[in-house]
Amino acid sequence: MKKMFSMSLVMLLAISVILAGCGNKNQGASNASGGDTGNSAKPSNVQIGMVTDVGGVNDKSFNQSAWEALQAVEKDTGVKVKYLQSKSDQDYIPNLNQFVKGDFNLTWGIGFNLADAIGKVAKENPNKNLAIIDSVVDAPNVKSVVFAENEGSFLAGVVAGKLTKTNKIGFVGGQDSPLIKRFEKGFEAGIKAVNPNAKLEVNYTGAFDKPDLGKAAAATIYNSGADIIFHAAGGSGTGVFNEALARKQQGQQVWVIGVDKDQSLEFGDGVTLTSMVKHVDEAVKRVSQEVIDGKFKGGVETLALKDNGVGLADTSTKNVPKDVLDLVEQYKQKIIKGEIKVPSK
Repeated sequence: MKKMFSMSLVMLLAISVILAGCGNKNQGASNASGGDTGNSAKPSNVQIGMVTDVGGVNDKSFNQSAWEALQAVEKDTGVKVKYLQSKSDQDYIPNLNQFVKGDFNLTWGIGFNLADAIGKVAKENPNKNLAIIDSVVDAPNVKSVVFAENEGSFLAGVVAGKLTKTNKIGFVGGQDSPLIKRFEKGFEAGIKAVNPNAKLEVNYTGAFDKPDLGKAAAATIYNSGADIIFHAAGGSGTGVFNEALARKQQGQQVWVIGVDKDQSLEFGDGVTLTSMVKHVDEAVKRVSQEVIDGKFKGGVETLALKDNGVGLADTSTKNVPKDVLDLVEQYKQKIIKGEIKVPSK
């Protein structure tokens, strides 16, 4: 009897150890997978979509910057990202709805031209998260990211005003809109601050996806004697660079100031004087991470010089002398401190 009791006790202890081991194993698995993270989701389950404007994902400008940012988010976190390219404004709503109806966790609209479409889709789908670059959509489920382009463009104007040899400078815009006017007016103010004798010639192409129109606009301005052109024309700006490159091959030294991203990386230092960079990439990464972390909230976020949201490309040192860059820094600090109010229209 004692023997049977001893064996039973041993078996009972053994079973207890096994059950305890299973419990610890299950607990370890739960911790390894992250456990309950509140509103956040596993990155591998998160899907983020992006709808371009008509400039397309390879516009060498802000659409491309946004897409490259999402690709970086995918690489770093494991989320799934996808883009749809809009060939016309008729594609905006169908493209947005493809992501929204497909239960994507966030749908981006890149460019102010998508504002009306984002607003309509957001209203029809109040439980879906959307975000837009370069425009404000007043809806609780939309994050609107805008930039103080006039402030960054002012710094580009300082460079142009100091380095022009002809006192004739050009500006090529895409669509004539309040957004592009911020580039133009900020640039003009920067020029006038350092070179009141310089003249600015302005030419709008009317489109963000027509390089041939950008090339023609640049040719007109260069023919008038300008030696520097700042463009804010999206894909049409490719034509501005093409015109400058063609003239360089003929022995004429003209310059282009790029926009949105460091365009010297695409078109080279031989014609890219500097670039007025908008950190669209950082904005896209930050808002996308909010969705991954379950912290997304609608509202407006404005990125200015003080936020490092705009500024000149780091590669400016290749073509812009140190004394001019030092002057740029002085003006930058004055703008940040509020000593200079840069016009936007």
